[in-house]
Amino acid sequence: MKAVIPLAGRGTRLRPHTLTTPKPLVKVAGRPVMSYILDDLEALGVDEVVFVIGYLGDVVREYVATEYPKLKAHYVVQEVQDGTAGAVKLAEPWADDELLILFVDTLFDADLTLVRRLEPSWAGIIWAKEVEDYQRFGVVVTDDDGAMTRIVEKPSTPISKLANIGLYYIRDTPLLFRGIDHVLAAPASGSGEYYLTDAFQYMVDHGARIQTASVGGWYDCGKVDTLLETHAHLLNTGRAGVDPSAQVEGSKFEGSVRIEAGAVVRNSHLGPHVTVEAGAVLDGVTLRNTMIGTGSQLRGVTLQGSIIGDGSRIEGVSGSLQVGPWSEILGR
Repeated sequence: MKAVIPLAGRGTRLRPHTLTTPKPLVKVAGRPVMSYILDDLEALGVDEVVFVIGYLGDVVREYVATEYPKLKAHYVVQEVQDGTAGAVKLAEPWADDELLILFVDTLFDADLTLVRRLEPSWAGIIWAKEVEDYQRFGVVVTDDDGAMTRIVEKPSTPISKLANIGLYYIRDTPLLFRGIDHVLAAPASGSGEYYLTDAFQYMVDHGARIQTASVGGWYDCGKVDTLLETHAHLLNTGRAGVDPSAQVEGSKFEGSVRIEAGAVVRNSHLGPHVTVEAGAVLDGVTLRNTMIGTGSQLRGVTLQGSIIGDGSRIEGVSGSLQVGPWSEILGR
């Protein structure tokens, strides 16, 4: 089994954090978003991944080579942003086996081992999450056996509450790529994009059975506010804690807080939901629902709902800040 991970987007909804960092490598609870997914693939035994890259693609290459040196990685550049079907089409030269297709805008609690137990009559799996605000999503319509019959984008009536989360397993890869070719030969959508979900519809229309599987959790990392919500969830479910090498003096922690190796926290009030990455220095600060990057220095600030990039210096300000790496903001 191989995996395909499309990564070519520019991550505009996460600016300024994506001006120098590709969206999949933006950190949440001290780790790049993509690392959580690569660890899941490694645990499943997937050791070959096709990365569809574009914006800041060399940064992705360097990260994977450094942090996952045993991974057999292939890279292909999506020169034209023509949608998810176009992205996966670029992986076809390596798609000689079953495929997991994962979009890294989100994290998920999903049982990927289902792919090892899937009965031969199924051509694939599409994971979905039941939601109440179904009008915001593409939803999966199923039959009585849980097989996908349709995917409908942002329905106005409640035909289904199963939101498509961007996680797929395809066993019948030849049929998938016939479906993608069919989609790419048709007129593009109004936004100029071709959608992978239309290729799944082609598969179903040509006799394939795609099983729908539920996920326990689905956590958006594609916008600042939802990234911070995902950060809170991760801290509440095991990522919180104070590293023994951190220096904490005269400070109070409230709720789930993560303090990494070598960080210094003096005379501060942190929490809930605060991460202070390695080597950061905080003096006289109050932080809530905030992530502080590696090696940053904060003095006399009060922040909430903020993300401060690596190596930044922030002094004498209050409110909510979105600050990229190596920035300096000095108040009175």
